[in-house]
Amino acid sequence: MDPIFQLDDTQALLQGSLQRWLNDHANFDQRAKLLAAPGAIQPLWAGLAEQLGLLGAALPEAAGGQGGGLAEHLVILQALGQALLPEPYTACVVTGAGLLQRLGGATAQRLLAGVADGTVRPVLAALEPAGRHHIDQVASRLGADGRLTGRKTLVRAAPQATHWLVSARDDSGTLRLALVLPDAAGITRRDLRLADGSWASELAFDGTPAEALQDGDVLPLLQQVADEALLATGAEAIGVMQRLLHETLDYVRQRKQFGVAIASFQVTQHRLADMHTALLQARALVGATLAAMGQPAADRARAVASCQVQVARAARIVGQSAVQLHGGMGMTEELAIGHGFKRLTLIEQHQGGLAVHLQRVARWQAAQALAA
Repeated sequence: MDPIFQLDDTQALLQGSLQRWLNDHANFDQRAKLLAAPGAIQPLWAGLAEQLGLLGAALPEAAGGQGGGLAEHLVILQALGQALLPEPYTACVVTGAGLLQRLGGATAQRLLAGVADGTVRPVLAALEPAGRHHIDQVASRLGADGRLTGRKTLVRAAPQATHWLVSARDDSGTLRLALVLPDAAGITRRDLRLADGSWASELAFDGTPAEALQDGDVLPLLQQVADEALLATGAEAIGVMQRLLHETLDYVRQRKQFGVAIASFQVTQHRLADMHTALLQARALVGATLAAMGQPAADRARAVASCQVQVARAARIVGQSAVQLHGGMGMTEELAIGHGFKRLTLIEQHQGGLAVHLQRVARWQAAQALAA
């Protein structure tokens, strides 16, 4: 597997160890079992924590982690994407743990230690039905008495979470984060299976007991972790696309028509070249965007949105071409191609889809023009 960026010795060791472990414990034949129910992922999640120490790779040493960062997330997610592993890593470790790490406080530190050892899976519940993909459009309320009221939609990995981090406004209108236990009173939950087989939930809170995690407006933190999650999902897409390209190459070399392998047909070669070019462009941009994550918020958002545009376009080219070159069997449950295509389709729509991210880039360009 070609890395997204130049790995140091520790990152190369991490990637190699993870790939070997996934080959032994989470190969494609086990995928259906891992998707069967939200709790089916638990043994694998425990293995990632206990056998590999993977869940703490990007967490601070004070919380039981190895002191890595976003680069380690990208290394991990590229490997998980290539394995087509249906796990909640981005939701729990990149976003959930990323928020806890920045919030600070005794509760957050306790939960972070649980993330590293695999016992805690925190998931952010931010989007609401009326707000669509806008994390700042929040009508949920957290009263002074610690009671939460409101609704959240399409909360990815919520059925697999041990804790929910719910965005809500306090009595003054300030956006806060509230810690909610999934078995607390006053919760209505409807679990959903998404197109790629992963899990999400619709949540409703009616006077649910909750713990406020911080003072002050949490919106800048939400925007930061959303950008990090978008880049991390791009790294996962690179892994998925690498898997689809590799399997498509193997197939067209073996599949024969008119007595010759279809890999020898010019139209097939052109399609494969388009897939390879799209993958290389997306991989290069994901790696370049990692270096931009420390920039001011507006510049970071522009870089991540531009990256997602390229990733989404590449995902469409690679996913659709892989299916088409396999013919009708490309969408069967027995082949990894269809599963990868479905995952890429959801990644393409992540945080609003192509049109939304193009608008983010356009807003940044307009702001730059006004400032000039």
